Amino acid sequence: MKLIKKYIEKDLSGYVKLQLEEEEDLWHCYNLISVGDQLTSSTVRKIQKETATGSVTSERQKLKITILVTKIDHDNESSLLRVSGSTCVENKFVKLGSFHTIDLEMNREFQLQKQEWDMISLELVKNATDIGQRADVAALIMNEGLANLCLITSAMTVVKSRIEVPVPRKGRSTSDNHQKGLENFFNTILQSMSRNINFDVVKCFIIASPAFVKDKFFQYMMDQSSKNDLYKVFRQNKSKFILTHSSSGHRYSLKEVLSDQSIVQQLSNTKAASEVKILNDFYDMLKKDPNRAFYGFEHVKKANERLAIETLLVTDELFRGKDVKTRKKYVDLVQSVKDNKGDVKLFSGLHVTGEQLSKLSGVAAILRYPLELEDEEEEYHPDESENGDDGNSNNNSNNEDDDYSGYENRSTRTSRDDSDDNDNRDNFEDEDYESFSSNK
Repeated sequence: MKLIKKYIEKDLSGYVKLQLEEEEDLWHCYNLISVGDQLTSSTVRKIQKETATGSVTSERQKLKITILVTKIDHDNESSLLRVSGSTCVENKFVKLGSFHTIDLEMNREFQLQKQEWDMISLELVKNATDIGQRADVAALIMNEGLANLCLITSAMTVVKSRIEVPVPRKGRSTSDNHQKGLENFFNTILQSMSRNINFDVVKCFIIASPAFVKDKFFQYMMDQSSKNDLYKVFRQNKSKFILTHSSSGHRYSLKEVLSDQSIVQQLSNTKAASEVKILNDFYDMLKKDPNRAFYGFEHVKKANERLAIETLLVTDELFRGKDVKTRKKYVDLVQSVKDNKGDVKLFSGLHVTGEQLSKLSGVAAILRYPLELEDEEEEYHPDESENGDDGNSNNNSNNEDDDYSGYENRSTRTSRDDSDDNDNRDNFEDEDYESFSSNK
């Protein structure tokens, strides 16, 4: 994404002018634009005009409109980003307050204005406009008959092509049919790679599969690259290919591939490796020393209050909600961690690491030292919380004891009175009986 102009006031209000250059920029804009922002962009609208004779004609005309954002829709598969809202700036052809939808497209400028540019938004703009933030890792996760060709960046994992070609099994058909089906499958993969992979940008290409499928494909690719000039780029970049094991040919196997230590070392110069490494460090800490690995907002917040956070892991999905209070509390958490000399790692929801972190509430932390939250124990022991520092609770409990003891005293007195009455009644009955006997 290209930054054309940036103007931010001291009170953090202002605007930026940006231009989309690739598909990944749509995802950055989806995280950047929020409900309540003002978006200015050119669009095409159908304008009706009335002629001198009274007839009405319509024509499509290119306009520049400004809307107050109320809804943002992103479709990753079709690479579309639609922003809807009502017009907030008067226009010659568009009524003020009318509802419109703007489609953000490649190589088209737009202006985004916010009442407050918080640190998360400013950091998104900085990272999105950095030339170094590009898809420098490609991966082919495959099995016989199934392959997923992916591009991996620090922000997202994009499946560029899903290839499914039927390959006859050896046991149910002749070896010739199996070999022909396999070569047809491999050739389809090579065609997809030639269309979607730019080796001027890609620094590393991972090929992963169960068993020896990856080795057969790599040998087939090298053979074809020496025979066909269309595929010679693969031989020229032979050193960039890494062969490794995966449990299947599905996309979810990419996580286990990126978690392999041998792969992490070879990806050390790429942007995607840092997110994979830090998430693995968190899981390792969670196993070895759970008191130094917290997740969930409340636990992480309490750890931050004790200045214990060394590295904060948070997904961008938490900053995309329509609830301003929710966004603000996570922005304040990130700012506080940075003020306390902690490191903050922002994970994308479209990246495999971001998907894993989302399952842990979207926020986690690696601590500088072990920490036990005593407050949490009190929540599970109601008796202790009743006997806390609050004097009123003690007084109330004492009053309750007094009331209870008074009740016992009242019960004792009542029982004694009842026993006395019974004795008197017995005495009275004995006297009556004696008198009755004497008279008789």
